[in-house]
Amino acid sequence: MKRFFFSLAALLPAIAFAQNAQPFTVNSKVGKLNAPAKAYLVYRLGANNVTDSASVINGVFTFTGVVSSPVNASLFLDTKGIGFTKYIAQNFPDGSTSATADMLNFFIEKGTTNIVATDSISKAEITGSKLNDDNKLLKTQLIPVVDKAKALTAEAQSATAEQQQSAAFQNSLQAKFKALQDQQKTILKTFITQNPDSYLSLLALTSVSGPSPDIAEVEPLYNSLSDELRNSDQGRELKRSIEALKVTAIGAMAPDFTQNDANGVPVRLSSFRGKYVLIDFWASWCGPCRQENPNVVRTYNKYKSKNFTVLGVSLDKADGKNAWLAAIKNDGLTWTQVSDLNYWNNMVAKLYGVQSIPQNFLIDPQGKIVAKGLRGDDLDNKLEELLGKI
Repeated sequence: MKRFFFSLAALLPAIAFAQNAQPFTVNSKVGKLNAPAKAYLVYRLGANNVTDSASVINGVFTFTGVVSSPVNASLFLDTKGIGFTKYIAQNFPDGSTSATADMLNFFIEKGTTNIVATDSISKAEITGSKLNDDNKLLKTQLIPVVDKAKALTAEAQSATAEQQQSAAFQNSLQAKFKALQDQQKTILKTFITQNPDSYLSLLALTSVSGPSPDIAEVEPLYNSLSDELRNSDQGRELKRSIEALKVTAIGAMAPDFTQNDANGVPVRLSSFRGKYVLIDFWASWCGPCRQENPNVVRTYNKYKSKNFTVLGVSLDKADGKNAWLAAIKNDGLTWTQVSDLNYWNNMVAKLYGVQSIPQNFLIDPQGKIVAKGLRGDDLDNKLEELLGKI
């Protein structure tokens, strides 16, 4: 649930710094501050993190540098001049922003960006940058969704112990979050189609993809982008990702694999041919997975006599075998379980492009992928569609 609040800053992977570096300038003015106040600009340049600093004279400070493509940056204003390390330690003690932090997230791009505020940098106006104008527009369009998501998160956090243990309550929350994600996706898709030449559309497209992308949805959106965006380093990287996703797209033949069960016996996916098989990626250490397990158990017990089974693939660690086996027993997972105990380097997870768990793929009797990312009541509904109501 917490991951629902996405950050457009982190949607694309780091790309190697290219040779066509372009200069940028960030001109800032915040009131009439003077020493010891200092400003810090933090951003990523290729594979490196950059932290730049500037003195504040009569409220004015400037940063210059080069970028090969737009990058997200954070601007911090240390009015007391305590130094960047102490500033971060005081304002981000647990990794979250404190109420006293004065910071601004924005995009750096080639050219000059102006940032002006009367007192707090967090309330600054950004001008001279089309990308930041686009970002402001998109964030405004997403406000209703974000507000509803905050309210829903508060509802989840205030749930009683009894509600926390209730599959019906959890499935209801999951359905509500999914509805909000669908609303978010609609807004992002509209933005992409209306702004085919905006760099922000590349980022928004990655968000539309999510952990379980639908190629039929994503590829046309990618093709609608301008030639310049598609031919950029990030555009080509996204194209490669889309091509890789076709291996496990709905309608594709599920890649076959063999992995050992808890007793070291090899299990081959194709040995289940003739049945509907849910490949269920999970781990004993994954809270959302354990929360989802009762739904899978209930659906398995309901349809196991109708040509349906589950094949669990665990992303547990080498030193976590006992925890894996205990979770299987405690959660009542009576179907076949396999793992190479290689954590996120699990061979099957990498083969299927799994980047977050829980994740699953529903395979038909002929070995074709017919659905994926089925959570809550979605699995039951899909099987009812395929196998008939019970």
